[in-house]
Amino acid sequence: VDFESGAVIHERDADQLRYPASLTKMMTLFLLFEALDAKRLSLGTRLAVSYRASIQSPTKLGLEDGDSITVRDAMFGLITRSANDAAVVVAEALSGTEDRFAQAMTRRARQLGMASTTFQNASGLPDPDQISTARDLATLGRALIRQFPHYYNYFSVGEFVYDGRVFANHNRLMNWYNGADGIKTGYIRASGFNLVASAVRDNRRLVGVVLGGASAVRRDQEMARLLDVGF
Repeated sequence: VDFESGAVIHERDADQLRYPASLTKMMTLFLLFEALDAKRLSLGTRLAVSYRASIQSPTKLGLEDGDSITVRDAMFGLITRSANDAAVVVAEALSGTEDRFAQAMTRRARQLGMASTTFQNASGLPDPDQISTARDLATLGRALIRQFPHYYNYFSVGEFVYDGRVFANHNRLMNWYNGADGIKTGYIRASGFNLVASAVRDNRRLVGVVLGGASAVRRDQEMARLLDVGF
């Protein structure tokens, strides 16, 4: 889609219900950015790590029950590592429980016009009722860039260092596609390999969505093809 107008340049099965996997974290970050702008949190605010957050399945930062983590580190953990433990930490900090946070995510999705999306958790770990569509995820991608230009550049960070470990950004498209500068990858077995990406050339921004790729490489190649057609 064209970022400015929202015009669809190409679509195929854009309204088919799919599992978003870690593309879910785009909405987790959306609500975190709203909290930062509302001064409910700052990047330096320390967030408590619960037992529930600590036992999330990988990928994760390896946070332990009783630890704390800054908003900044949780944010970069979500963007680069796609950390499921950090997602629960953010959810519990903002809404008390992940269930309540998922309800807030779904409400925000409706307000953005994402009529086919329902969230059940903050991470994108498997849940049969956590569903979205390519069209809805394009809407979310555009909204993130439009409403939070002051945070969007964080999505282009190549790597993140936490607790002495270096985590490379999962979005490898940025390493080789001219103009690509974000946004998020996702994978669970039931979804295949997913990607929402954005790129700018000649002052024109596009947002693309590929869901259900057979591999990360093939997904990225399909995204590059779509963006080439758009440009």
